[in-house]
Amino acid sequence: MKAVILAAGQGVRMAPLTNTRPKVMLQVAGRPILHHLLLELKKAGIRDAVIVVRYMKEKIIEYFKNIDLGMHLSFVEQSAQNGTATAILAAESKVDDSFVVVAGDILTESETIKSVINSHKQGITLALKQVENPHGYGTAQLASNGKIKAFEEKSPKPKSNLANLSIYCMDSSIFDQIKKIKPSARNEYEITDLLVGANAVITDGFWMDVSYPWHLFAANEHLLTHMEAQADAIENSTINGKIIMEKGAKVFDSFIEGTSYISEGSEIGPNACLRGFNSIGKRCEIGDSTTIKNSILFDNVKAKHLSYIGDSVIGDNVNFGAGTQIANFRFDESNVNVLTERGWVNSGRKKLGCIIGDNVKFGVLSCVMPGKLIGENCWIGSGAVVGQNVDPNTHVYIKQELIFAKEKKEI
Repeated sequence: MKAVILAAGQGVRMAPLTNTRPKVMLQVAGRPILHHLLLELKKAGIRDAVIVVRYMKEKIIEYFKNIDLGMHLSFVEQSAQNGTATAILAAESKVDDSFVVVAGDILTESETIKSVINSHKQGITLALKQVENPHGYGTAQLASNGKIKAFEEKSPKPKSNLANLSIYCMDSSIFDQIKKIKPSARNEYEITDLLVGANAVITDGFWMDVSYPWHLFAANEHLLTHMEAQADAIENSTINGKIIMEKGAKVFDSFIEGTSYISEGSEIGPNACLRGFNSIGKRCEIGDSTTIKNSILFDNVKAKHLSYIGDSVIGDNVNFGAGTQIANFRFDESNVNVLTERGWVNSGRKKLGCIIGDNVKFGVLSCVMPGKLIGENCWIGSGAVVGQNVDPNTHVYIKQELIFAKEKKEI
């Protein structure tokens, strides 16, 4: 059985990280989300996957071209029309008989995927799970025979708490049905239009929909918790917890508490401190008296001197000048709110630092307040205290008046 993976979207709510990469390529536990998903599909018995791409497709194709997962991967491009149904239709020439469909921006485990495959007989079979906040998901109501009798998409007052996990098994006959779908109110072609009458599998297995950047922390923690320790080059350091190191990574003269993933080519030390659940990308340099706490760093991040980075997600090629501080806690101890493109959002987190896009440079002794978004290609000048979001391609400086007064000598 083949899998069709929907990976064409941008993920606007994940900005600024998705301004420069597709959502499925966001890193967590040392690898892109899509990489983790493919590994679970392989464990479920899938050896052939068709990946539907569009937004920044070259980022996905180039990454997987250089990695051997023991699977055959092929790529098709979604048309200009939007929607999950159109994405699935793009793979029509690549599949026959029954096939698995999975959203490329979710995290799940092989047992959940296998439960859908094993339950499938004909038509559409999909996974559902009870969730605490169903208004944020597509939800299904079930008939007495276990089939779906009604479906709602992110209703403010949902009639069910059974969320659609975007894990399906379908027959090839579905393509003829997709071609008859009419565009929705938001001008998208939705596969949910075909779900009434579908077979449902209710699961309690792990599944996570990553909607906002701060959701990456829970995903990172879950994945790191289930990874095996792997130590490589560690010199004169204290490890109180678990460390997962790729070949070519190095830790020296440092302290690590909790669980950290350190990718190839990265150096931790001297006198660095890693606490909590951390994911350190490739070729990062974390140095003298710098603390990284419960954060996700993508590739080529430099924080060599006296910096604090807490509860933050940092894009590629970010440089922290000496003494840069990322604040992550409010004085009133309330949840940190974030101003997104859809307005203010309660992160649900007492501690949240900042979300930083690619190619950002921080001057010495600069600081960012909790919950701020800094776009790609920004410069934050020395001594600046950033208390609001910063749009991409912006330089932030402070005006400072220096007064030099000579002391008057008494005669």
